[in-house]
Amino acid sequence: MNKQPKYRQVADALRREIDNGVYPPGSRLPSESELSTRFEASRNTVRSGLNALVSEGLISSSQGLGYEVRKHEVFELNASRFENLTFPQNGDAYNTDVTNAGRQPTQTFRVEVTPATDYVAGRLKVDVGSTTVLRFCHRFVDDVPWSTQATYYPDWLVKEAPRLAEPGDIAEGTTRYLAAAGIAQVGYFDEIATRMPTPDESRLLDVGAGVPVLLWTRTGYAGDKVIRCTITTFRGDLNRMNYEIGELPARIEGERP
Repeated sequence: MNKQPKYRQVADALRREIDNGVYPPGSRLPSESELSTRFEASRNTVRSGLNALVSEGLISSSQGLGYEVRKHEVFELNASRFENLTFPQNGDAYNTDVTNAGRQPTQTFRVEVTPATDYVAGRLKVDVGSTTVLRFCHRFVDDVPWSTQATYYPDWLVKEAPRLAEPGDIAEGTTRYLAAAGIAQVGYFDEIATRMPTPDESRLLDVGAGVPVLLWTRTGYAGDKVIRCTITTFRGDLNRMNYEIGELPARIEGERP
């Protein structure tokens, strides 16, 4: 006998059918009334099951239009190649990776001067509250929110590379711009974590209440100096990250172990 609450049984059955392609991306689910009849459950129970799937990001609801299966085309990012200047690039690293995957990149920018928080100051090796320049990108893949990226640069670096403080895009990417200015990134340190999104992140990334975000913090070095701290926040349901470490002679491009 199934001891799960009835609304969970409804959610589990519909989730299986979505996963198995019974309801493909973009399709509409049966109405609450039809599902009530099918599952021999009240409409409130069915609505609770549907809301569980909304919170997981599997379906969306629209007033008067019912429930629709969301499109989930996962983007795979090779983090060990990202910003690697030895690979051919089409603009910055983000544009290169997205266009190479046959998809459409778009992004918006914001540039501002801001004091360093404890977190940022610890990574840039500067005093808390010292001046940094923040370059903030809101990025999309095929017009679907993909990530936000906040990169902080120390004030001393901005004086040597003034385009960092200018509004708008640096078409070739900041890593290439800095290298051309004689400030070549020679290494980086990555930190990866997950958590639930803040209200602002939920709005910008258009994620449901039950969908986590992936945080990727990359601290870049030039010689013995820290030149930037980049915090990228990805939608947890539409992104997969991988690294290549060491020699992988038997690996086929695009293959996952």
